[in-house]
Amino acid sequence: MDHPILTIVVPCYNEEDVLEDSILQLDHLLMNLEEEGLISDKSKILFVDDGSKDDTWRMIYKETLKGGRIRGLKLSRNVGHQHALLAGLFTAKKTSDCVISIDADLQDDIHVVRDFLIKFHEGYEIVYGVRSNRDSDTFFKRSTAQSFYKLMNIIGIDLVYNHADFRLMSKRAIDELERFEEVNLFLRGIVPLIGLKSTQVYYVRNKRLAGKTKYPLKKMLAFSFEGITSLSVTPIRLVMVVGFLSFLISLVFGCYFLALKFFGHTTTGWTSLITSIWLIGGLQLMSIGLVGEYIGKIYKETKRRPKFIIEMDTLNLPMPRHLINAGGKDHELNRTSFRNLSETN
Repeated sequence: MDHPILTIVVPCYNEEDVLEDSILQLDHLLMNLEEEGLISDKSKILFVDDGSKDDTWRMIYKETLKGGRIRGLKLSRNVGHQHALLAGLFTAKKTSDCVISIDADLQDDIHVVRDFLIKFHEGYEIVYGVRSNRDSDTFFKRSTAQSFYKLMNIIGIDLVYNHADFRLMSKRAIDELERFEEVNLFLRGIVPLIGLKSTQVYYVRNKRLAGKTKYPLKKMLAFSFEGITSLSVTPIRLVMVVGFLSFLISLVFGCYFLALKFFGHTTTGWTSLITSIWLIGGLQLMSIGLVGEYIGKIYKETKRRPKFIIEMDTLNLPMPRHLINAGGKDHELNRTSFRNLSETN
């Protein structure tokens, strides 16, 4: 495969501050890769709008009208980064030999995309972009991230250390990924399960161009918990272990108090009693909550709801210009005409 068709998938959520610069940099990157003969001139950049509330989709759609390399995928509502990324991957694979995913802020070094493609030409199906260091992170973020990877390793989840969602996947790899039908997604843990030939490329992460991170501490904690509970049953086994240990401790104390009663040294104590009640009660509530988390995931999986709904796809269904209200400020698409065109295709 001398000139593979590459699609770069870029999930976006309220990225109007960085989008213009990201479009210019990625477009220039593809032009250089075409000139080197590493990719086909049919290669594209697919921006996935994950229900943004700002001008992100208007900017993407405006670029698609220029007829260049930029294409857009608009989801009907916000479904989260992982599902938006999945929508982009599944859409892009229809017309691509390989797909690279990258965040819109371009903190991941786009210059290593060339190395990704060299590895792809060498026969690798999956190429992971791995941070060589975390010097740009705060001490808190660096220490918590390292603790998270160590924890995941301890409970048996195979993750690529210091890898996020910056990776290349072949069409074959994405076909295999599509066979994973779970709704509770943690792609960093699922992709290694595919098992196809893979390698790693190291890079230094850049600072964010503008705007704010879409993963504050609260979301990072929720994302980490999602990864743990989606890929491992170790936490729920720990509940059983804690229950067993509590039972053993209660037997020991039971024997101790019986001995005190036998020798006539029993004393009444409110503190020890209330502490025991609160301790056992807290453990029980935590255990019930953890079990409920797994039951909730089972509930979501059994409903089989779609992971995402695509409102507009300009990659596989390009829009004729006569369907566009060019006079409108936002270049709104005539939805009725679009629906009719979709049905005829």
